[in-house]
Amino acid sequence: MSVLDTLDIQPPAAGEHDAQEARRLDGDERKSRRQRSRRASVIKWLRNVHGWVGLWGAALGLLFGATGFFLNHRGGPLRVLTGEPQVSVMQVPLPQPAPQTPRELAKWLEQELKIGGSPGRMQKEPEHPVAWGDRSVVQPEHWQLNFASPKQNTSVEYWVGNNTVTVKRSANTLLAMLTNMHKGVGLSVGWVLLIDTLAGSLILLSLTGVLLWTELNRRKTVGLLLVVGSIAAAVVLGTM
Repeated sequence: MSVLDTLDIQPPAAGEHDAQEARRLDGDERKSRRQRSRRASVIKWLRNVHGWVGLWGAALGLLFGATGFFLNHRGGPLRVLTGEPQVSVMQVPLPQPAPQTPRELAKWLEQELKIGGSPGRMQKEPEHPVAWGDRSVVQPEHWQLNFASPKQNTSVEYWVGNNTVTVKRSANTLLAMLTNMHKGVGLSVGWVLLIDTLAGSLILLSLTGVLLWTELNRRKTVGLLLVVGSIAAAVVLGTM
């Protein structure tokens, strides 16, 4: 006598077993469908991000691509001219009392001449004796200032003791101005942060592009990680 006979328990009928198996398979199918649905949603979101970031990167990339071409050809042998700047020189009378430091002179010139751009490096050469034939004379203290902006460059030269200061302005052409914008010459923090968005968009485009290529497939993702890891390891070993 079997245990089932002793406990008076009947084994499940064949039809009930098939129904349980069908319910299990149906549950697995629903779980698989949910996983595919989630992956499809993520892929759709990645495509949207990739598209919008690509649009922003394309707008800035057009500007930087064009100006990068002129930067690449700013010298020989395939030099492309961007036009000659318009140069003007003038002597500006100083106020009384005269500025005592290069920084004070720069601040006064910004207000007096409405000079655009940010002040660059200021050079201050102290007075020192120089030979003049068989004589020795003292050369006065010498200041040099520079203001840089995409539209123009302004250089300032001042010999301490003079009543005037020499100001030389070079107005750039349109192409030269765009090239200076590419290099970030004399630009504000806002422009620098704007360029950072271009760098960030390129990084996002690379990451989303790779994820879209793998389609979040586990095998492709693992294979890609192995390739990237191998390249990184080769670079590290090559620099040791």
